[in-house]
Amino acid sequence: MIITDTHTHLYSEEFDLDRDEMMQRAIQNGVTRFFIPAIDSTCTEAMYQLEKEYPDNVFLMMGLHPTYVKENYLEELQLVENELAKRKFYAVGEIGIDLYWDKTHLKEQQIAFKRQIQLAKMYKLPIVIHCREAFGEIFEILEEEKSEDLFGIFHCFSGTYEQALQAISYNMKLGIGGVVTFKNGKIDQFLNQVDLKHIVLETDSPYLAPIPYRGKRNESSYLINVVHKLAEIYDRTPEEIARITTENSKAVFNI
Repeated sequence: MIITDTHTHLYSEEFDLDRDEMMQRAIQNGVTRFFIPAIDSTCTEAMYQLEKEYPDNVFLMMGLHPTYVKENYLEELQLVENELAKRKFYAVGEIGIDLYWDKTHLKEQQIAFKRQIQLAKMYKLPIVIHCREAFGEIFEILEEEKSEDLFGIFHCFSGTYEQALQAISYNMKLGIGGVVTFKNGKIDQFLNQVDLKHIVLETDSPYLAPIPYRGKRNESSYLINVVHKLAEIYDRTPEEIARITTENSKAVFNI
């Protein structure tokens, strides 16, 4: 069984003491592909080091995370542009709008999101969207930018059924992780109405650990718990869930 983690912050300092062991636990559980989102320029070197250490397993994205859009965002966007021009990446991400933590830089977040969508189109790459309390703002920009060459993943999808359908209408897969196992997560109540061809798996580790690890550090090996939950929701075998979602991830990331 091959499982793909389409979103994990493996460079996080929370893994500094046991990163190799954590990676081995994941691989033993069948998780063999790890897609790494960028946050801002401070994580770039750590991402490149991970790729060097795990060349067969680690696949990098480049982008500016919305909560890191500050006064220097134009400088950060220039660095994103420079890195995309230098070498191969598998997506532009994670990008988007976050109004949960701070609404101060909404305008700048919107500019950064739009600019990075345009970069993704230029390089024929998928986008990986971070959305927190900002579905309306995200959809407004996706509506402006919608085209055949706009596609990607709605990371950590936690919206309604109607929002799921709207995201899918913009050529987005839904990134499903630990939230689907939460009693108050709600997406488990309608997810079986969404065709599996629109679903990819993710952890967002070290965040959002699934039941029974909720509240603890998340890691990619726990993706097996998400696989089993989806098998229950869709009435399919875990092997089928792993196979279909991995094929979906290959289609998005073109590998």
